[in-house]
Amino acid sequence: MSELNQERCEACRVGAPKVTGEELESLLNELTGWSVETREGIQQLEKSFQFPDFVQALAFTNRVGQIAEEEGHHPKLTTEWGSVIVTWWSHKIRGLHRNDFIMAAKTDQLVPGGD
Repeated sequence: MSELNQERCEACRVGAPKVTGEELESLLNELTGWSVETREGIQQLEKSFQFPDFVQALAFTNRVGQIAEEEGHHPKLTTEWGSVIVTWWSHKIRGLHRNDFIMAAKTDQLVPGGD
């Protein structure tokens, strides 16, 4: 089981190092169901969560928003009937930082039976 969900995000600044290819693979292996998507040259960590209805999808969206505020690190959230797509990346460095993997692990804990 990953210990990422026990870590805290560090303040990210312009010029902070992005995860390297080797770090990326290692961190991704600590997560379940997350993929790396590249949009406009920016790597992003993404996962789709499924729910039986809109009410539960919206409640999950709000839980993700709450941990995002607590950590000071905010995702893109796409909420629809029965699904939420969560996308993490570090805007200041235009790519992936360890913080994104920490938040992905914390996100997984928000669903019943999450990691």
